[in-house]
Amino acid sequence: MDNKGFKRHRRLRRTESLRALVRETKLTKDDLIYPIFVVEGKGIRNEVSSMPGVFHISLDYLTEEMKELEAKGIRSVIVFGVPNEKDSQGSQAYCEHGIVQEAIRQIKRDVPSLTVIADTCLCQYTDHGHCGLVENGEVLNDPSLELLVKTAVSQAEAGADIIAPSNMMDGFVAAIRQGLDEAGYSQIPIMSYAVKYASAFYGPFRDAAHSSPQFGDRRAYQMDPANRLEALREAESDIEEGADFLIVKPALSYMDIMREVKDRFNAPLVAYNVSGEYSMIKAAAMNGWVNEQEIVMEKLTSMKRAGADLIITYFAKDAADWLNE
Repeated sequence: MDNKGFKRHRRLRRTESLRALVRETKLTKDDLIYPIFVVEGKGIRNEVSSMPGVFHISLDYLTEEMKELEAKGIRSVIVFGVPNEKDSQGSQAYCEHGIVQEAIRQIKRDVPSLTVIADTCLCQYTDHGHCGLVENGEVLNDPSLELLVKTAVSQAEAGADIIAPSNMMDGFVAAIRQGLDEAGYSQIPIMSYAVKYASAFYGPFRDAAHSSPQFGDRRAYQMDPANRLEALREAESDIEEGADFLIVKPALSYMDIMREVKDRFNAPLVAYNVSGEYSMIKAAAMNGWVNEQEIVMEKLTSMKRAGADLIITYFAKDAADWLNE
């Protein structure tokens, strides 16, 4: 009989099989959403300089890329477009033959098993790089909603399975939900970037999406990283307006926010493991400072432990390979 007065917690850690038996949080390939950057032109598969392993891909390489994801067991992608032409209205965002719309059609035709999520924003398509219409240096809220609705409807018409608005305009979920319903797409869910902070972790993405603001910054519409309660207000508004999923972005520095959002709201929660988080690990691994596989899998598992049901991550391909081992 053990009478030393303390508990033997290590009994359940002795072997790998025992540890697996009692593991509380499990990461699976079904949890992973892979972001892709689609560009106009042909014969393009160019690595993003600040994101090793991430590429700009033209449509003639897209099907091959999607079949690779399917073979690895990744079932969902989120599509970002990088157009050749930009204007003050972001008109390529809602063009019937815009780069994202064409990419969605091609994926749904060639690899129909994939769930296609369309990022719905204007920043990649505007010549000023902001997420809405600009007048006298100010990003206008309500007029921007009209263009976001047009963008969402055009993406649904192209075959998108999920609309993911990322602009952080007030009322964007309500406007898009109404627009989709009126256009006959009431079955299409909205994956809202409900809690999106004005973060320094977005730098490499803006390199990849060519979406850096040409003046000022996005702090007037993205959230202050110091705020916690504001995140709950944002998430509550989006749920009331009809959001089907809630995204917290970035993930790594906002684990506390993810946990609170998950505890408060009964909706699938998505963590966005953003570009800066990706590039830092890639750089450290390339210098031999960390074990990439171990640190990535620990990080992704921690996001699930914090409450995420799904994870948007540039590590999806690698993680799927490691989960297949």
